[in-house]
Amino acid sequence: MIEPLTRPLMVLVAGPYRGGTGDDPALVAANHRRIQEACLALFRAGHLAVNGEDLALPLAALAGSTRIGDAAFDEVFHPMGRRLVDRCDAVLRLPGASAGSDEMVALARARGAAVYTSLDDVPGVAR
Repeated sequence: MIEPLTRPLMVLVAGPYRGGTGDDPALVAANHRRIQEACLALFRAGHLAVNGEDLALPLAALAGSTRIGDAAFDEVFHPMGRRLVDRCDAVLRLPGASAGSDEMVALARARGAAVYTSLDDVPGVAR
């Protein structure tokens, strides 16, 4: 049964970005798309969905990043997620190996924020 939505949540979607890709651009793009698709489902349910990738990547490029894992990328990428998780009501952890996503879950739990492991568990989401 879908819980009625009492108030929109700000949900950080955390899932593999680089994980399992060997930094292959096509595989990274597929992971990023899955994160964005989850954001769209949350948005359609009335929530404010965010992901660190869509905020960090333009800033990393502006900082001079030319490839995944360079100094400018590392300056922005995970720190953006850490700052976001501190402001979010919940984290949706998508499947797949990801040390960064695991860190976001740990940070959320440490501050008592909800952690969901399926879209179906998020209040108000109908699939």
